[in-house]
Amino acid sequence: MKRTMFVRIGLTLICGVIAAMWVYAFIFAPRESINKIGDEAWKARAQAACMLAEDQRFAMQDLTEMDPNDSSALKRKAIFVDKATDSLEAAINKIAKDTPDDPKGQAIVPAWIADYRTYIKDRRAFAVALRTSTRRPFFAETEVEGVPISERIGKFARENDMKACQPPLDLSV
Repeated sequence: MKRTMFVRIGLTLICGVIAAMWVYAFIFAPRESINKIGDEAWKARAQAACMLAEDQRFAMQDLTEMDPNDSSALKRKAIFVDKATDSLEAAINKIAKDTPDDPKGQAIVPAWIADYRTYIKDRRAFAVALRTSTRRPFFAETEVEGVPISERIGKFARENDMKACQPPLDLSV
């Protein structure tokens, strides 16, 4: 009889602790993103630099249909990829020269820029593959901890209201 009472009390305590954990998680836990920085002016400047690069990419886009097995068409596509990557790299170089004022921004922005530079290298490698292939190669981007690097870059940009700084989706043929 005593043993049954202790089991009931123990189970009730365990259920209470679990319920308290969920109440904390849904009501009281902080909701701030790990990527969110506080320097609004820096975010606006970064967004402006990315908007310029995005406008340049849109101005050069070529929506004509191409044969993915035509090596001359692939070489032409490589030229567009290089020019688009140049505009993206110029924006990242400009952003890299500007440091956020808040400590969190100073801590995490350099990692974001480093990820972006890796993504740019991946784009450059894709352009080389386009020039040397007889069939359209796949864009192979670097993964970090099992996540495509473009997802990491994009998440930071989205969470800081810098939508134009998300990696472009321009590498489809």
